[in-house]
Amino acid sequence: MSAPLFACSRCFARYPFEELSAGQQLCKECRGAFPVVKCTYCRSEFQQTSKGSTSAICKKCEQNVKAYGKPTACEYCNIIAAFIGNKCQRCTNSEIKYGPPVNCEQCKQKCAFDRQDDDKKVDGKLLCWLCTLSFKRALAKTKQGDAERRAQLKMSQIHKKHKDGKLRGHNKRPNRPDVTKMPVPDEQPPNKVARNNTAPGMVRTDLDPNSSDHVVAMTQLKEQIASLKKQITQKDSQLLGKDKMITELKAKHFTTESELRVKMKTSLKEHEDKVDTLNKRISGLLKQVAGLSKTAKKGLKGDLTVTSDANNSSGTDSPSIQ
Repeated sequence: MSAPLFACSRCFARYPFEELSAGQQLCKECRGAFPVVKCTYCRSEFQQTSKGSTSAICKKCEQNVKAYGKPTACEYCNIIAAFIGNKCQRCTNSEIKYGPPVNCEQCKQKCAFDRQDDDKKVDGKLLCWLCTLSFKRALAKTKQGDAERRAQLKMSQIHKKHKDGKLRGHNKRPNRPDVTKMPVPDEQPPNKVARNNTAPGMVRTDLDPNSSDHVVAMTQLKEQIASLKKQITQKDSQLLGKDKMITELKAKHFTTESELRVKMKTSLKEHEDKVDTLNKRISGLLKQVAGLSKTAKKGLKGDLTVTSDANNSSGTDSPSIQ
């Protein structure tokens, strides 16, 4: 039996579950094929929707260009995104919400808006939108560089400790005495001391790694490690099952949405056809009504003419009274 296929969350092509990414459920072609670029007009970042697309204009600005034409520079932030009037939509909304703009502490332009909240300030400074984005990108790069330097420093320290440990172990070899030059003792060596030191008054000076206590502790630790590994395996299987369920629901949602769209288009077309048919019938009936009304008017005029002729003829043919 063939394995079930799951849909990619972007191109909706079906692949085995192992070939999709764990986070966004993307196939190999969609992963990394859609770069994040800046819009030419509003300068906001967006992800391109097609692999061969080279457009650097977001969907919102593209719709505004079709509706209002090419934009002009905003009188506040100087971003070429003013489609209606002399202000961009971002500055217009901020002015309505926060009042007139103030000077940015970074670029010194009058394009920042005071939100009256210190938590909204960037590093204690009142910055405009562009300067805020630049500061956040620089901060992210700095944090990434610091993390890489800390990782390199930690790895170098680990290598140094490992090397020093090897050198210390090599230098600390015990100086064994020459057995051939040692005098032979007259007395016999004492009996070996029991490992558990059960004799009264005897103090244990070292720990035997092969003692029963150590074996029990090591066995418990191994059992704990085995149980933890088993729990990790169960959690991984649960996460895998949930990912599969999410992918199936996404595919089902896409299929249902497509069917509903087709059904809606069909219903709309049928409705338009019915309306056209009824309009044609109404036009035909109106024409029939107009023809019947004209016929009725002609018939009424004919009847009136015949009546008048009959009256005239009766008046001339009647005998005169003498």
